[in-house]
Amino acid sequence: MTKTAAITGAASGIGLCTAKRLTGEGWTVFGLDVGQDRLDAAKAILGNNFHPIPCDVTDANRIAAVFREIGSAAAKLDALICCAGVLRVGPLEDMAVEDFDQVFAVNTRGLWLCAREALPLLRRAAKKEVPARVVLLSSIAALRPKIMSGAYSASKAAVSQLCRIMAVEWAGSHVLVNAVAPGTVDTPMVQAVMRPGANSGYTTSGTSPLGRVAEAEDIADVIGFLLSPAAKYVTGTTIPVDGGTQAAFVPPAR
Repeated sequence: MTKTAAITGAASGIGLCTAKRLTGEGWTVFGLDVGQDRLDAAKAILGNNFHPIPCDVTDANRIAAVFREIGSAAAKLDALICCAGVLRVGPLEDMAVEDFDQVFAVNTRGLWLCAREALPLLRRAAKKEVPARVVLLSSIAALRPKIMSGAYSASKAAVSQLCRIMAVEWAGSHVLVNAVAPGTVDTPMVQAVMRPGANSGYTTSGTSPLGRVAEAEDIADVIGFLLSPAAKYVTGTTIPVDGGTQAAFVPPAR
């Protein structure tokens, strides 16, 4: 039987890479994203197994309507992957209230709303021997926060805490909940604040001890593991995917 997944932020970066992986494995993927043009482009790449759905994850009514639509089309969900996110940078003392609120509205509140609305569909698919899965996108910033990204770090720390609580509250329904915590990933979101002229003052975590920054495929690989039978007894975790970036402090060279 074909497996079904819903992915938020599915038209770009880690979400798009994960959608590509799953559709390539025969999954039916409902891809949620705020950008219709990007969704159309993703559909052209991913083909008929990808079903684009415009959705602003800050809009609770729209999220509820989207998951009703998915339920009408698929009746169940085997997995939810929450990749939608925004990054706003700068010193906390200077950050606009609107920027702070948007970071939490998308990264934390929107993720919770999507998980809550998806839960009835996940429960329909879940079995003791074959649990349903939720994978949330946290960040290495949740584990090792960094100046100039205080709101983002706090929003992702909240994601990791929500992951733990959801995992225990939903365990009886045979729904596994885990998070991945990437370090610096070469995605459009990071590129936007690093491009020449952005003047954001933001610096990435940089090259990892493994000698490079992550590609979206590195994160999608771990998401794939969490969706696989090999992870059937893994829940409530936040898994760093950072090439060792936060494992130990590297003092600056003299």
